[in-house]
Amino acid sequence: MSKGLAQIMKQAQQMQQKMARLQEEAGQKTAEAAAGGGAVTALVNGKNQIVSLAIRKEAVDPEDVEMLQDLVVAAVNEALKKVQSDVAEEMGKITGGLSIPGLF
Repeated sequence: MSKGLAQIMKQAQQMQQKMARLQEEAGQKTAEAAAGGGAVTALVNGKNQIVSLAIRKEAVDPEDVEMLQDLVVAAVNEALKKVQSDVAEEMGKITGGLSIPGLF
């Protein structure tokens, strides 16, 4: 194997190790978002899991369940968007901006 190819292989292995570490760390990252002026607050992690969901009492109206459902969806989606953006930013630092399908 040529010296240049060996160097490329070494760099690829280092990048793979960094990406594996980032995937582990993604579960530790969290993002929070609120909807309805704070009536619903969602906290998610980098593994796209809801960690907690808070709903204020005044947001619960038996006559308007659809509104509460919309607020929950909005808060969760915004929190997921935030944490995915954070993870993608970290991944970009490792890959130099290359988009590698299937990582995140």
